[in-house]
Amino acid sequence: MAAPETQLMLSIGLIEKDVNADTLWVWCYPSVSAELREVLLSKCCLTQDSQGLNTFVTFSVQEPSALKKVTHFSLVVTAKDFNPEKYAAFSRVLCRMYIKHGSPVKMVEGYIAVLTKGICQSDENGSFLIKDYDVRKAYLAGSVKDVVSQFGMETIILYTALMLKKRIVVHHPRIEALLEFTRALPALTWHRKDWSILHPYVHLADSELENLRTCTGYVAGFVDPQVSNRPDLFDVYVNLPDTEITVSQSAKEAMAMGKLHKDIGLVIVQSAEDADRTDGQVIKDISIKTREILANLASLAEDCENSKITLETLKQRHFPPATENFLFHLAAAEQLLKI
Repeated sequence: MAAPETQLMLSIGLIEKDVNADTLWVWCYPSVSAELREVLLSKCCLTQDSQGLNTFVTFSVQEPSALKKVTHFSLVVTAKDFNPEKYAAFSRVLCRMYIKHGSPVKMVEGYIAVLTKGICQSDENGSFLIKDYDVRKAYLAGSVKDVVSQFGMETIILYTALMLKKRIVVHHPRIEALLEFTRALPALTWHRKDWSILHPYVHLADSELENLRTCTGYVAGFVDPQVSNRPDLFDVYVNLPDTEITVSQSAKEAMAMGKLHKDIGLVIVQSAEDADRTDGQVIKDISIKTREILANLASLAEDCENSKITLETLKQRHFPPATENFLFHLAAAEQLLKI
């Protein structure tokens, strides 16, 4: 039986552009809701209002092919985990099958083979082995060093927002830049290893925004500059083209900076600017500092009733105001606060 990671896939779907230039959702297995289909179609490069980037694995149909009335098609894989390289590789294998046979049947066979055995083998169309794609590699593929090179000490704002599970919105007109930047941010809070907070390419559509509102905290990417006029969507706004970070008025109290933040910021910047240190080593340096803070917080909780921290507990320790404020909100984010 295949490892549990094979059960992370939810579905595959097919979007086609035909000789009449019509783009349609034509097939899926086992199922995709009508609402999700609309969202996926809006992000497909085959639709007229798309930005041009192949957000899904897309093939141009060349002769000879079994697909006579199709000029291009995109394959969509939905899954529970974050591993773009894994699903891109698997999608390319399935796409080659579709070009050769012109029927989704072979794709379903390949999909089921990966679900049950973790492998899809084909001499003609390439092979895919799920265990070749460690999720840690996907987590480390984003560059924290690049983030720090852009924002320097201001990276501490992003770190603080992530630690406190705040809502971060990132804007850039190019999808490629959004995907590259946003995928690196969850690594700043490596102790959680939570890439489910990542929504790298969001439209200002009601259905997508409603989904965002159900999240406690997130990192959401937008190509539409109008998102800057939607303070209801963010606590921290990152304007990537102008290298600017803005904290919303409603989040300023929780995000107030002090000596502790400066110390953490220096750790981040000094590690990231060391040319001899890899991204993995930088993430480890940040993680060590984070665990030190969390250990202190856990120690405070142990002395409290039901291991839950109160504001009074923090006041008794006579922390500087900004440190007390940060620890109070961090305790809430880590579910260590007595409510």
